[in-house]
Amino acid sequence: MTDTRTALVTGGTGGLGTATVTAFLEAGWRVVAPVRPGTAGRLPSGAVPVEADLTDPDQVGAAVAQAGPLRAVVNLAGGYAGGGLVADTPVEDFEAMFAANLRPTYLVTAAALPYLVAAGGGSIVCVSSRAAVAPFPGAAGYVASKAAVLAFAETVAVEYRKQGVRCNTVLPSVIDTPANRAAQPEADPGRWVTPEAIAKVILFLASDESAPTSGARVPVYGQA
Repeated sequence: MTDTRTALVTGGTGGLGTATVTAFLEAGWRVVAPVRPGTAGRLPSGAVPVEADLTDPDQVGAAVAQAGPLRAVVNLAGGYAGGGLVADTPVEDFEAMFAANLRPTYLVTAAALPYLVAAGGGSIVCVSSRAAVAPFPGAAGYVASKAAVLAFAETVAVEYRKQGVRCNTVLPSVIDTPANRAAQPEADPGRWVTPEAIAKVILFLASDESAPTSGARVPVYGQA
């Protein structure tokens, strides 16, 4: 029997995104994925692409409206940039991490909430980072923006509990992707968490099986 529930998944062409979209599709969900122009071919087969700039409120609103009735939203879009210590970090670089990590999560969630409420409830899953609760030096913008994602998600959980909308956050450590392997050639990737393992947790948090859970911080660290 085919599931008719729709999930909106951002960042669906990335390493974690591809695994997450695949997990939802295999579980029978309809998946709508906002993408940058020209990148739809990088989505797993079966996903529905919608072109949108996730930093633009109007384009985000249009993309969410095209997604149809929603039961889940998964906010994976984001980025990482390191640098110097705080005193050596230009404010433009610091703020760029908020634009990459917090702004899309805020815009997509804010646009989707009325649809989730109208559907009688649903689930939102955000992606923060272990760095949000265990910072490391040289990435103040990334750490602060991921901590902001965590605080934002917990705010949504409190504000929309009575409307039946849940919001939870996963906190990965280093994810085992080709990009991270290339950036850290001396590391042991066997200790990292795989995209497929995180995707299973995200799928669980979006599903009815996790219905009692909202406002949770879920560590997905692997052996790192």
